[in-house]
Amino acid sequence: MKLLSAITLAVAPLTTLALAAPIPMKVTVFGGTGYVGSAVCERLVKRGHTVTAVSRRGVNPKPDSKELSEVNWVAGDATNAKTVDSLIKDSDAAVHAIGLLFDVDSGLSNLNIIVSGSGSVPGETSTYDAITRSTAFNVINSIEKKQTSLMNVMNKDKFPFCFVSAAEAGWPDVPFGKTIDEKLAPAWLNKYLVAKRAVEQRLKDSNDKKGVIRSAIYRPSLIWDWTKFDVLPVIPVFNLASAIGIPFVDKTVRVETLADAIVAGIEGDDISGVQRFGEMEDISKRVR
Repeated sequence: MKLLSAITLAVAPLTTLALAAPIPMKVTVFGGTGYVGSAVCERLVKRGHTVTAVSRRGVNPKPDSKELSEVNWVAGDATNAKTVDSLIKDSDAAVHAIGLLFDVDSGLSNLNIIVSGSGSVPGETSTYDAITRSTAFNVINSIEKKQTSLMNVMNKDKFPFCFVSAAEAGWPDVPFGKTIDEKLAPAWLNKYLVAKRAVEQRLKDSNDKKGVIRSAIYRPSLIWDWTKFDVLPVIPVFNLASAIGIPFVDKTVRVETLADAIVAGIEGDDISGVQRFGEMEDISKRVR
């Protein structure tokens, strides 16, 4: 028994190490310079993955970051299908973290420089449809083409794809949420959610018809860290409302938790479908 115990103790650390060490992948992060995207890139590099980050600027947002200095920064337009095809062709997994809170038609686009974690300002054609739906559809289409090509005909592995949606996209599924969605939500928020839901539905259709993508859909409410002074005052309000059981208000999510959960979604074959705050908190622990 003593010998068996000694062997077990000796093997246990090796087993833990094996579980903790992921298979290195080539991951493309669309929206890599953004608030969420850059946090995802940092963590992917720490986990040993090769990362390409795509954005309009294609510039490292944190030049002093050791991890981000190892990222391949690419200036590219994800609304261009050919650009996306060329990037997905050499990728093993992808993350879509492109988004903006106020588009050019909202009348509030100037506020993005305050509420955006990366301080980005939308261009003249930056609508919710173009920035969210069109870019995500391009990524999904590219993945489907890659996975169903002759080169991959024998490959039975699903392509990991993580999409950052929004908690409010799930309002129709919770008590009173449909009323909030249809009667109380402002027009800009409705358009924002139409784009998010269109991507979620596109992923569902892809799964039902082709089954070549393992998609994880993240639905965070407010995303924050201690530098996000614009949302810090309302964080306790959201968290309290969620804690007392108001069904259409989700607990807020720290950007670190969301980024870790996305990395876990890339690595974990068992992670798919909608991830709300509880699931995000749980799976994020896998990569810490």
